[in-house]
Amino acid sequence: MKQGLFSDKDFIHRLWNLTLPLAFQSLMLALVAACDAVMLGRVEQDSMAAVSLATQIQFIQNMMLAAVTGSIAILGAQYWGKGDKKTLHKIFGMSLRIAFIISICFCVACTCFSRQLMMIFAEDENLIGIGMGYLRIAGYSYLLTGLSQCFLGTMRVTGHADRSALISSGAVIINIILNGIFIFGLFGLPAMGANGAALATLIARILEFSAAVISSFQKDFIHPTIKDLLVRDRLLAKDYVRCGLPLAGAALFWGIGFTSYTAFMGHLGPDAAASNSVAAVVRDLMCCLCDGISAAGGIIVGNELGAGNLDTGKLYGSRIAKLSVYVGFLSTGIILLVTPIVSNFIILTPKAKSYLVGMMIIMAFYMIGRAINTVVINGVFGSGGDTLFDIYSLAVCMWGIAVPLAFLGAFVFKWPVLCVYACTCVDEVGKLPWVYHHYKKYKWVKDLTR
Repeated sequence: MKQGLFSDKDFIHRLWNLTLPLAFQSLMLALVAACDAVMLGRVEQDSMAAVSLATQIQFIQNMMLAAVTGSIAILGAQYWGKGDKKTLHKIFGMSLRIAFIISICFCVACTCFSRQLMMIFAEDENLIGIGMGYLRIAGYSYLLTGLSQCFLGTMRVTGHADRSALISSGAVIINIILNGIFIFGLFGLPAMGANGAALATLIARILEFSAAVISSFQKDFIHPTIKDLLVRDRLLAKDYVRCGLPLAGAALFWGIGFTSYTAFMGHLGPDAAASNSVAAVVRDLMCCLCDGISAAGGIIVGNELGAGNLDTGKLYGSRIAKLSVYVGFLSTGIILLVTPIVSNFIILTPKAKSYLVGMMIIMAFYMIGRAINTVVINGVFGSGGDTLFDIYSLAVCMWGIAVPLAFLGAFVFKWPVLCVYACTCVDEVGKLPWVYHHYKKYKWVKDLTR
């Protein structure tokens, strides 16, 4: 087998065919937040900032659901590589049960306790009021998000990544179109502002879930049966928990940490909150490629490990890890190039615009660490069930260094806004030596199937 990164045409073809739809799907999801920021930014700065703060609730939900979809990706990819469809059905049903419980909790929290949630992220009464209106509508969409992600995640590991991307992207396009109609009041409808963005999200999620369910009943797709939803398999549940529990812990560590960053910036004033919301959108857009490679790499390596081809899985993991370095430096260059365009397009106060330029420059170099860590930790390590490392790295680098620094800078030492923002970016850079050291132990080269 050819050892070079770009010399094995079959590997590159396989990786590209998976990465392209998965990265495109991630891009389309990020575009919803981007369009919310752009459209609401054309209405008023406070609406854009308030919605950015309110959507942190969904961000936390997505982090919890990442443990569910991550377990599908790890165990599902290995069992699919082994050819065991029966066990894959059980994994699907188990995931749907867990996702439903998570989704119910977030739906109730957003629709019934919207004010209390918004007060976590902002002190300004206008921002709180706008965010409350958004959450009370969008909260119902959170009920469907988890179930949709289970269907789409199962499609990705069973050779239907293109259909998953098509459904997700179609929902995004509908969401963007409805955003414009409801936010600005087109075609004779009243202009709804932030509430219009929430309504567009709800309708798009209903259509996405419907399309996912219908697709799952087509030929060669995996669809849940009543038996799948009710069956209990203790050994499989044990494996699922062993994979999913560290993923859940890491996702909560990471999600709450990132939400804390947003809350810190929100408490530094409307200008800091607005510039941070725009920078976050750019960051999420730039992460799409490394997210796609991470997901695709995890599936490819997981297929080989589950089939018992440990040496091939190890080789593929090495290639994907090297590729992440190129992606990191490419992301840095792109962010530096688009900084003048972004800062001049969004309507911001002069102070907020100066904050945004500084944040973009800091984020450009942060992306090197972010790309490498995303691909190696989530993709390569995750493919073999090596999920505990993520918790350890987050506990030390994010919660032991970045979060305390940003908190002290924002509330105790009263550092400048850009210094606080820089503190929120140090964790990804701090992880790099640790990630490389753990990678060389090859604990991730493991067949998890029974």
